Amino acid sequence: MQHFIFKVFIRLIVVFTALPIHEYAHGLVAYWLGDHTAKSQGRLDMNPLRHFDLIGTTALLLTGFGWAKPVPINPYNFRNSKLGIKGGIAVTALAGPVSNILVATVCMLLYKLGWYFLPHSQFVDMLLFAFSFMVDINLGLAVFNLIPIPPLDGSKVLGYFLPNHVTAWVQQYEHLIFLGLFLIMYSGILNAPINFVTHFLYMGLDTVTKFVDLLAGVL
Repeated sequence: MQHFIFKVFIRLIVVFTALPIHEYAHGLVAYWLGDHTAKSQGRLDMNPLRHFDLIGTTALLLTGFGWAKPVPINPYNFRNSKLGIKGGIAVTALAGPVSNILVATVCMLLYKLGWYFLPHSQFVDMLLFAFSFMVDINLGLAVFNLIPIPPLDGSKVLGYFLPNHVTAWVQQYEHLIFLGLFLIMYSGILNAPINFVTHFLYMGLDTVTKFVDLLAGVL
């Protein structure tokens, strides 16, 4: 029970860090592309309360997978995008998962630096566990949001490669597809592929941060 409470506490930290960064990244890239919708509605902000979604954030706290309140985007304002509207949507969608991967990279660096260079104590071990858990959660969020099922970010990336009439059909039935996503997640069918891709990314980050291991070996 204590372990579960501690995990929820760490996930709460993620809610106050990873989710705001994820949504801020969406809004910031859209802003760079010429869309000021998020900024004008006060969503180009790191305040986690502005990005709280009752269902998605609660799901994250309880299960480790979830989402924040989507940042409003108007793709018809993407004046600075040479990729066009669909390309701008795809790039804006990718910004969220990429931000989670960057946060995971920073957390892995902090974990390795702490593991090698801090004197171990109960507090340090708890801190290292928190960094390790935040790596897992952020990578899980990135992979989950890249699933090509509406309204997740992956569906918007996939939409770049689909014909317009297919994209329009998906948007028309998005609410039903969203319900299907809940049923799929509840069934556990996606657990294995999500874990596989998450592990692949984890190994990639371990390779990227390998210089810390080499530095510790030299010192």
